[in-house]
Amino acid sequence: MSPAFGKCYDPTGTTWGLPTYPWRLAPDGLATRRQLRARGLRPGGQPVAAQVMRRSRRRKSGALVAYLYRLDLAKPVRPMTPALWRAHDAMMRARRTCPQCSTVAGYCIPTSLGVCVTCAYPEEQRAA
Repeated sequence: MSPAFGKCYDPTGTTWGLPTYPWRLAPDGLATRRQLRARGLRPGGQPVAAQVMRRSRRRKSGALVAYLYRLDLAKPVRPMTPALWRAHDAMMRARRTCPQCSTVAGYCIPTSLGVCVTCAYPEEQRAA
């Protein structure tokens, strides 16, 4: 067993506090949030059941961790109601509205600019 594998294999949870498995070697019946969503499920308030771990040179901690949830306790994703769609539309409209000129742009305003492109670069817009 390689040292990297040994650090990531802790099915009892004595080292990390949670049962830990190497990347792609989790037992059946457990899934990440993305895997649950692909099946049309959500964790539904259940606690984290286990984690998968792998080494990472990019992370300061040296490890990449993904939490796993039990499939049998997962609940179906809540459907979008008309009220939720209205709230989503209002949120997206707020992201597209320029605070300076109050026009609704056809795109989400970049947070780096804080205003629409026309207000951010008025000289270039007049020249065009």
